[in-house]
Amino acid sequence: MNLPPQVTLVTHPLAQVPLSALRAEDTDTVRFRDALNRIGTVLLVEATRDLPTAPVEVRTPLAMAVGARWQQPLVLVPVLRAGLGLLDGMRQLLPDVTVAHVGIARNEDTAQPEPYYAKLPACLKQSVVLVVDPMLATGGSAIETIRQIKAAGASEVRFACVVSCPEGLDALTTAHPDVPIFTTAIDEGLNEHFYIVPGLGDAGDRYFAT
Repeated sequence: MNLPPQVTLVTHPLAQVPLSALRAEDTDTVRFRDALNRIGTVLLVEATRDLPTAPVEVRTPLAMAVGARWQQPLVLVPVLRAGLGLLDGMRQLLPDVTVAHVGIARNEDTAQPEPYYAKLPACLKQSVVLVVDPMLATGGSAIETIRQIKAAGASEVRFACVVSCPEGLDALTTAHPDVPIFTTAIDEGLNEHFYIVPGLGDAGDRYFAT
């Protein structure tokens, strides 16, 4: 498919190699968690690559030097529960990052999103907000999460996922055309149960061993 301008396909080998482990049905829980954490780190690097920094002076043991600091705070929003699987890999690079939570359940009969929890910080308005979820299937959970975040004051929102599909990308780019999307795979599409094919199964179940 022709990618919309706001979609970035992350092809770095450090993401593509662990993606193969995530897809394999014989990958156990320990290796699945490790692979998802590593992909989370790469997704964070790609999703923040163009964020602006401001100069800051630091003193080395020998002299003064000019370094960099973030111009805006960054807030991570894992979509509960599967989004938590990407969080540890991202916090390795940003150990002091603010983490918000939004809980969205998918109705298995209608495939529609059903919000059940939200805990958002007061700093959304001045922050760059990165919403993370392993899967972008129908797009319903991502669309609803971003809607809530914007309603709470966020103006700069980004979305990162491991596996996506044309249906989810179309839905998300239509609902939120201003939101950049970062994904490590764009799969064939959805089956009759709204699961991504070939996908990797239920990321939350595999990560939490449930």
